[in-house]
Amino acid sequence: MAAEPTRIVIMGAAGRDFHNFNVVYRDDPAAEVVAFTATQIPGIAGRRYPPELAGPRYPDGIPIVAEDELAALIRSRRIDRVVFAYSDVTHEHVMHRASVALAAGADFILLGPDRTMLRSRLPVIAVCAVRTGVGKSQVTRYIARLLKARGLRAAVVRHPMPYGDLTTQAVQRFETPADLDRAQCTVEEREEYEPHIAIGNVVFAGVDYGKILQRIEAEADVVLWDGGNNDFSFYRPDLHIVLVDPMRAGHEMTHHPGEAVLRMADAVLVAKCNSAAPADIAKVAETASRLAPGAAVVRGASKVTLDQPARVNGKRVLVIEDGPTVTHGGMAHGAGFVAATEAGAAAIVDPRPAARGRIAEVFAAHPHIGRVVPAMGYSEQELIDLAATIDGAGVDVAVAGTPADLGRLVETRTPIVRARYEFEEIESPGLQGIVMQFLKARAVAPRGERR
Repeated sequence: MAAEPTRIVIMGAAGRDFHNFNVVYRDDPAAEVVAFTATQIPGIAGRRYPPELAGPRYPDGIPIVAEDELAALIRSRRIDRVVFAYSDVTHEHVMHRASVALAAGADFILLGPDRTMLRSRLPVIAVCAVRTGVGKSQVTRYIARLLKARGLRAAVVRHPMPYGDLTTQAVQRFETPADLDRAQCTVEEREEYEPHIAIGNVVFAGVDYGKILQRIEAEADVVLWDGGNNDFSFYRPDLHIVLVDPMRAGHEMTHHPGEAVLRMADAVLVAKCNSAAPADIAKVAETASRLAPGAAVVRGASKVTLDQPARVNGKRVLVIEDGPTVTHGGMAHGAGFVAATEAGAAAIVDPRPAARGRIAEVFAAHPHIGRVVPAMGYSEQELIDLAATIDGAGVDVAVAGTPADLGRLVETRTPIVRARYEFEEIESPGLQGIVMQFLKARAVAPRGERR
């Protein structure tokens, strides 16, 4: 008599959870994934992972339920095993969720890189970090420029953000702003995709990263993984660059899976050295050397610029920041606050009294956020609430530290000035030296020059 399959629940946030299912469980007859649970991202619970993606073993798809239903789900559906599969949470948070699963009678596991990383026949450079908001994407853009200068075509691959129709989002390729409009990308997606597209990078994302990799290998020379949160790469890296944040010194050892990511690093970049205290820079560099003793450790800066600083000088200013950086990323503020302060704003106005709808809910859920508005835009209603909050603050101008062009997405009476930030070398040979050494050692050449 054949053994009953192991009944599994995957805890996630519409990203790592789907990838782990696709790679490990979708075609495994010894496993039955009964449900996903969802957190962090609004509007995911109550949906289904569609049968077109789940495969023939799941003709009705797989339900996605709210994480707070986990204990009841384990008991009612006789769950054998809970797989934790989301990122940028404290080690303590992970173990609290483990305690819920164990108390309900289930095993609790984490899937590691060997079971979940896909291998590419192209060289893979992965840019990861110990926390959300350290500056991965600006570093990825810098590396993409280095590759382009050598005649190499890099495919930038983003960690998944499948917030819409999962079936149509299985494989996504973005080359122009029109591609973003056609895909009805959220603010959070645009924050990651727009800056890459603006400098000529092609961005891939979606749900099925095996099929995405097939598409990439047909047109690129190098795979450039632009990681999300503090997760590790979905593709096996040949050069693994990990950012640590001296503005949050100590977090490199307190958050999952950021500590594991750091321990796997080939090279560690201490970011934001132009803004952080020297003692904190030294602290995270020492920790990096101790946890990843074989990794090179370099330092870099994040240069923040304002499009029209004269419009901010002496004015009452509302600051809008990248959403994930100041929500689950735990930052009180980001680049927009820095830019407004440096431009001589007369006052940075507290937005909380003016917060409307979903924005007010985000402030209530994340009391650590300072005098800034998180650029929430997962839905049309959130964009409406964001616009109402901006106009309700009674300011002269808003400074947007989100990489997305909010002016195209929300209609406000308040003028919006954009703050931008880019990676800068402060050492030689620095990060460039690490990348160039890797390309030389691997003899990486453009597609037309390969033998």
